[in-house]
Amino acid sequence: MCLAVPMRIDALTESGTAVADLDGSRYDVNCSLIENARVGDYVIVHAGFAIEKLDETEANTRLKLFEELGVG
Repeated sequence: MCLAVPMRIDALTESGTAVADLDGSRYDVNCSLIENARVGDYVIVHAGFAIEKLDETEANTRLKLFEELGVG
């Protein structure tokens, strides 16, 4: 089973990718499917692609749910 996980964008590259953070771990994320990605944005990441932007409150709500389920 695959999960789409909220992550915060920490850095953007010229090639359209980002470095995103999840609990201190950093991941390379392709941002070609979303518009106007910015450092500090929260995005849903699935299979290495940012597929949706979230506000910080919604991202934290979802991360808390994953934690409660023992997924995160």
